[in-house]
Amino acid sequence: RVTNIHDLEFDPDYGFGGYKNQKPLEPELDEVMKNFEWSEHVVLSTPMWWGGLPAKLKGLFDRAFLPGRAFDTRVKPGKMPKPMLQGRTARVIMTSDTPGWIFWLIYRNALLFQVRRQILGFVGIKPSKVTYFSGASHPSDGRVVQWLSDIRRLGAQGA
Repeated sequence: RVTNIHDLEFDPDYGFGGYKNQKPLEPELDEVMKNFEWSEHVVLSTPMWWGGLPAKLKGLFDRAFLPGRAFDTRVKPGKMPKPMLQGRTARVIMTSDTPGWIFWLIYRNALLFQVRRQILGFVGIKPSKVTYFSGASHPSDGRVVQWLSDIRRLGAQGA
């Protein structure tokens, strides 16, 4: 199943919703959650945008990964919520202009930690592996061919 986030119509702002006063999911976000629940392996392809996720993707996670559907908050006080999407793995394909060594040395791979551990891992999707392609705004033809070859190889391996 393929979802193109740019085609989805939803309000990415959770607004004043809370655990007790949840903002209802639009039908398209409900379908996204059904796809997550159906999946065994999730592939997420995204650019890094201003050092973070694009706003609409972050809004999708904010709105769709809700208590009772993605994680269970009915735990003892002081305990972490229980993930509800266990048994799934993920591959994140991220493009950026930031060279990988700068991303690691200066930014400490903070965005990768957020996606892998604080978002996907929090709801039980793990392990999640990352493929990072830098120089994405003006890549040479040979570089794009290599990236596509790498992605085809990962797909053939089921990774």
